[in-house]
Amino acid sequence: MFQPLYVAATGLDSFEQEMSSITDNLANASTVGFKASRTEYESLDYIERTFQDQLTQAMAQQEISGQNMPIQVGTGVRVIGTPKNFTQGTIEITSNPLDLAVQGEGFFRVKLPDDTTAYTRAGNFHMDNEGNIADPNGHLLAPELVIPEGATAIIIKKDGTVWVNVNNENTATEIGQITIARFTNPAGLEALGQNLFQSTAASGDAIVGNPTEEGFGAVAQYSLEASNVDVISEMMRMVIVQRVFDTVTKAVQSYEAMLTSLQNMKQS
Repeated sequence: MFQPLYVAATGLDSFEQEMSSITDNLANASTVGFKASRTEYESLDYIERTFQDQLTQAMAQQEISGQNMPIQVGTGVRVIGTPKNFTQGTIEITSNPLDLAVQGEGFFRVKLPDDTTAYTRAGNFHMDNEGNIADPNGHLLAPELVIPEGATAIIIKKDGTVWVNVNNENTATEIGQITIARFTNPAGLEALGQNLFQSTAASGDAIVGNPTEEGFGAVAQYSLEASNVDVISEMMRMVIVQRVFDTVTKAVQSYEAMLTSLQNMKQS
């Protein structure tokens, strides 16, 4: 009797989750390297009824010739995933030599406190007190790179090699190599927050290499990758979700009115 209410509840819960995803995308529209997510749904199990089953009480199990056909009734919907869209955002030019962007495929690698590796498209790095290149949360770039004391210029080439001029010398010295990682299925990466991702069985293991080689993107210095959130599209999604949510709510109200009418008929 109350199945329509259950079906409606699954829909309202799913739309609430999609609205949360949309809100998160919009809130991060200006976050460096942020990747928008989308909401994916699937229908819940179907149950089978027959025309005769539905009329059993009203028709006292009367056989309805030629109409005893199975009828499938849906039991609702659920969210099965919110995969990220890893299309590249706009590359913006900056004045910081440690602002980096990957043009093409690949992720920067950083070390977490537990010594595991995380991956990010956000290249807004800085130099800590010990000269290490780190992200805004203090996670060191992997492999570690230390800018020597007295460095007056930092040059990072497209292939990821890092060069410095010390004490205004005319000759630059190579001090290290930035490597990047790519994945067979980036959509399978797990978001950790702080613009970081970790590999999963769905994403596959990281394939590490040098920029510009074997399908890896190039590193751009004095550049940052902007968020790939399309604000207009997200606002359109938000309006659609809100309207569908309101429609399902009205369906619940209509069903409650039907139940009230049935109850009144029984009492009369």
